[in-house]
Amino acid sequence: MSLTCFVKKNATKKVVNRYYIGIMGSPLKSLVHDDDRYQKSFHLFLERSSEHQCMQDFIHNKLPDILSSIGDGKSHLNVIGVGSGAGEIDLELLNELHKKHPEAMVDNEVVEPSSQQLHNYKVLVSQKPELNYIKFTWNKMTASEFEEHWKLRKVTKKADFIHMIQMLYYVKDPGATISFFQSLLDTNGKLLIILVSGESGWGKLWLRYRKELCNTDISQCVTTGDIKSLLDSKGVSYQSFDLPSQMDIIECFTEGDEKGELLLDFLTEVLDFSKTASPELKAGVLELLRHPDCSVETEGKVVFNNNLGVIVINKPT
Repeated sequence: MSLTCFVKKNATKKVVNRYYIGIMGSPLKSLVHDDDRYQKSFHLFLERSSEHQCMQDFIHNKLPDILSSIGDGKSHLNVIGVGSGAGEIDLELLNELHKKHPEAMVDNEVVEPSSQQLHNYKVLVSQKPELNYIKFTWNKMTASEFEEHWKLRKVTKKADFIHMIQMLYYVKDPGATISFFQSLLDTNGKLLIILVSGESGWGKLWLRYRKELCNTDISQCVTTGDIKSLLDSKGVSYQSFDLPSQMDIIECFTEGDEKGELLLDFLTEVLDFSKTASPELKAGVLELLRHPDCSVETEGKVVFNNNLGVIVINKPT
């Protein structure tokens, strides 16, 4: 995964207060409590992984067909980006939308709780005068706060395209969040979700160490496999796509290696994991990360399965 991302979309957008409990019961502090170390680990993750590339491949090669059917020829399209981070991926999505509907104006609701990320997004937009067909509405709030405000204001506007990229990890009830945003879709509207795949190394790590690494009061270790099961149980139809992604984590297995410790922090989302985790937890995590369920060893590398999944949901019938 990435830490929500965008990366996780933007991993940087996932700002949460959270503690992990190790096997021996000692509290492990979340990586997000040390922004400098988080940024270092995040950027190392981006260097090593093909996550952004696999997302861009999907956006440019698969998404256009999905977007072609929305809007019904309307002159205005309504878009909601939930957990937009600094906006890089949002703007790529909007560019593809514009290519498919070049005559349409776009109302774009940006939902992002981080002031810094919203500032970065605004700066990015200010550098692109060609985006004058988009009206941006900036909502400094979480997804649940946006839902609450939307209901209080009794907004009746419907959305043609909603995207939630690498953000469902950080809502209390992913199923309820999906249901709310799906209810906002207009006829032929699309809800796009991107998360780590249940078959990825992240999925295997969470399956084994969910209790130790996931504080479900604040963060959900949720994968596309979990979301598909949820949608299947409700009889909700969807399209799904697999996005292959990987990264070399060989340094994680060299004691004291600076890059390895940064990667371990990012993979576990624990600050100074190798120094603060119990010996049992550390040994178990390292063993699993090297196991064929999570990684492949080749040419002197340990290549971690960082696969993502895409789910596209239509307006409820």
